[in-house]
Amino acid sequence: MSGARIAIGICTYRRPGVAATLASIGALNWPDGAGGIVIVADNDETPSARATVEAAARALPLPVCYLHAPARNISVARNAILEAALARGIDRLAFIDDDEVVEPGWIAALVAAQNRTGAEAVLGPVRAEHGADAPAWMRKGAVHDTLPTILPDGSIKSGYTCNVLMDLTAPALEGLRFDPMRGRSGGEDTAFFETMLRRGGRLGHAPEALVRETVPADRARLGWLLRRRFRMGQTHASLIAAPTGLARARQGATALAKVAACAGMAAAALHDPLRRNNALLRGALHVGTLSALFGARPITIYGGSAPALSNLDSKTDTYPVSRSRT
Repeated sequence: MSGARIAIGICTYRRPGVAATLASIGALNWPDGAGGIVIVADNDETPSARATVEAAARALPLPVCYLHAPARNISVARNAILEAALARGIDRLAFIDDDEVVEPGWIAALVAAQNRTGAEAVLGPVRAEHGADAPAWMRKGAVHDTLPTILPDGSIKSGYTCNVLMDLTAPALEGLRFDPMRGRSGGEDTAFFETMLRRGGRLGHAPEALVRETVPADRARLGWLLRRRFRMGQTHASLIAAPTGLARARQGATALAKVAACAGMAAAALHDPLRRNNALLRGALHVGTLSALFGARPITIYGGSAPALSNLDSKTDTYPVSRSRT
């Protein structure tokens, strides 16, 4: 690890809270011999985050690079960060979100886990912090937390970008990019890591690499969670769908049976908000799977109306905004 360069990538879209994210990065304890850089990609049509990023960067002990990657498409922003990291000869790239803050030992824990496991990418936990108005069942069930799903054999079946470190020198990641067609529906990170796994890559777990996320009031609602799980089901279906015909019909029948089972569990738990709503959320996932298997278009979660995909790669500019310590 000695002499390795690590980039921390943050995609942002009209969120002033990115300043708190950057401030937390400034307090990191870096592994011995490692150098760091922060790359922020602003996904708004205008460079609306530039002033915020520049102001926060002046207080950081490491360089910050601001990219204007306008498209209201998260895949475009992620790919801009990937390209910028590769152009700078970065060895490892971490992603976090612009509504998160990291613990001082976060990056060191990710690096230690990657060194220990040899995995091409390692995932850390994201703990949600709710406001006082969030429903009690939501806080109790920690339904906004993000954790890897670990299978009985110890492997991890799906990745995410809200807390991850990737080895950019790994063959399984060579040339891999986030799909712009998923950049407004979400699920672009799931598809990215699914491709990495199919290429022979592995996902590791870094349980001590903690990130905290503030859940805004508009997301602390059952309706928002149901919509998100529906979209997750659509992403899942797009990755596992069989060719049209009998095989896909069987997949649809399985999803429909799971929807019915979840509805039954929700009805049996009407008196218990957490059990009832967890069953509804599982059901929404399977409804999303069912819809995508039979041709429904992916719903749009992020960004509102956006430019056509043909224009997505044409407006990226780079602005280094602080001095390097390395």
